[in-house]
Amino acid sequence: MKIRSVKSSDYYAISPLINEWWGGRQMSDMLPKLFFDHFNNTSFIAEEDGHIIGFLIEFLSQSNSDVAYIHFVGVNPVYRKNHIGKQLYNNFFNVIRENNRKVVRAVTSPVNKVSIAYHTKMGFSIENGDIEIDGVPVVSNYDGPNKDRVLFVKNVD
Repeated sequence: MKIRSVKSSDYYAISPLINEWWGGRQMSDMLPKLFFDHFNNTSFIAEEDGHIIGFLIEFLSQSNSDVAYIHFVGVNPVYRKNHIGKQLYNNFFNVIRENNRKVVRAVTSPVNKVSIAYHTKMGFSIENGDIEIDGVPVVSNYDGPNKDRVLFVKNVD
């Protein structure tokens, strides 16, 4: 497996995979091409034999000089359990350290139990919310009406 920085043209390979990798959930609109154009120095692709098997799209906050944000991560279901996500996250944690950032944040939907479990396993804490869903703190209407989200935070040393 090879990990490299995202290129603008990777959008055209990844975009058609997103809904498939998410089990048919309509998720591709959450990852527009602008992320591939403007955050390629902090985002990564995992490849095997020239095929994309995972990706991590993230950026350094422009508003908070101590914070970095993980926007979108995906691993081909066939390759899950092979620590690909962990390697992609560790690449980004290195970028965070190199840029003197101390905090990384991420957000997911309360229905995405796999993401919630994965982030907590990776050492992220779930931030307090104003409601609970299935025992998980959730911020209601975070991304608009009826778009509740689970907010994660991790200190990176």
